[in-house]
Amino acid sequence: METLLEIGVYSFVALLCIVVVAIYLRKQKRESKIVSAKIKKAKEEGLYEPVSLHPVIDHNCIKTGACIAACPEKDILGIVNGRATTINASQCIGHGACFHACPTQAITLVIGTEKRGVDLPHVNQNFETNVSGIFIAGELGGMGLIRNAVEQGKQAVENMVKTIKKEHDAMYDLIVVGAGPAGISAALKAKMLKLNAIILEQDSLGGTVYTFPRSKIVMTAPMDIPLYGKLKLYETSKSELLDLWNTVLTKNSITVKERSKVESIVNEGGNFKITTLTGEQYTANRVLLAIGRRGTPRKLNIPGEESEKVAYRLLEPEVIEGKDIIVVGGGDSAIESALLLADKNKVTLSYRGDAFSRLKPDNSKKVNTAIANGTIDVRLKSNLISINKDDVNLSINDGTENLKIKNDLVYIFAGGELPTQFLEKVGITITKKFGEVVLKH
Repeated sequence: METLLEIGVYSFVALLCIVVVAIYLRKQKRESKIVSAKIKKAKEEGLYEPVSLHPVIDHNCIKTGACIAACPEKDILGIVNGRATTINASQCIGHGACFHACPTQAITLVIGTEKRGVDLPHVNQNFETNVSGIFIAGELGGMGLIRNAVEQGKQAVENMVKTIKKEHDAMYDLIVVGAGPAGISAALKAKMLKLNAIILEQDSLGGTVYTFPRSKIVMTAPMDIPLYGKLKLYETSKSELLDLWNTVLTKNSITVKERSKVESIVNEGGNFKITTLTGEQYTANRVLLAIGRRGTPRKLNIPGEESEKVAYRLLEPEVIEGKDIIVVGGGDSAIESALLLADKNKVTLSYRGDAFSRLKPDNSKKVNTAIANGTIDVRLKSNLISINKDDVNLSINDGTENLKIKNDLVYIFAGGELPTQFLEKVGITITKKFGEVVLKH
């Protein structure tokens, strides 16, 4: 028969359990309210709806929080009522850390949504397009993060090497189009597999990374670079990353032909003839397209845009000083460039919208501070209508007024166009993905 002491102990333990559960439930409710408020704010700011690769969480979620801890970005994921959910989904960069961290395999990586489709070229699980012999890796295929691009470039070559004809009369076994992370990784893997390969790049080594401002920090993750080994970088400068790639390419005698924009790719008897914009011609048994999604910068098509003082990327902001500058655009690239230039120059930021949206939280905070301090003159609901030698003309107040501003330099960040025309000319099918699963356990 139980003693009063035993009954008292059992009662205390039961009460303690009730208190612990109550505290836990209260904490969970409080945290859910905080996350719900963040989701509400994200919806108001246009950051809730994903624009590219993003996680989708199913009923297997057991709220361990492992996905939230693994995500290097801020407030992409949160827990509401005991289940993980997306918050600022449009800020997801698709690195897949949450996917690998989930202990219950409750996360899949999806591209596009039911409401918003994403145009992507047709690529199978081996990274080969509908055109036999032409492969795609990296940003063009929807995987823009450096680590993912490096891995895809490597895997694409591992798959294609099995299909390359041992005896062919082409100049190269493989031509890689694009010297970004995917293209560099592919060329190094090709060298490792003793393939004869060359890289053709329309601009400079580094691809999209090269266009980052020099002082911009590139967020990356540990990656395995062929013929180099493990590279553990979480923060690095653009110059450090480019120096690394230059070193490993030079050490392995891999040729990168810069300023060689590919104009056409034609299948001729099982090989491909590649012609550049300057008329140079190459032949290869296999082709890997490792170009960016932006392709050619989108232009405004206004008078004076052909002027030498107009640029579509900011390369060395630290050497620009004492200039009257106008930056056009409302995205992260425009905001970041305007902020970098504002320290030593007079900067006007022109954006056609009535408010900035889809900005990274840090950029949003910084630009609002700059506006409050008068560091940047922001002109919302405005359009650049002409560029002159010493000034520019802006259309403001819904086009009812024109404003002339003294000007030395113009930076236009109107985005870029998917190289659809080029891909279709090659014969590659473009489809719009509405919530298609890319990675699933």
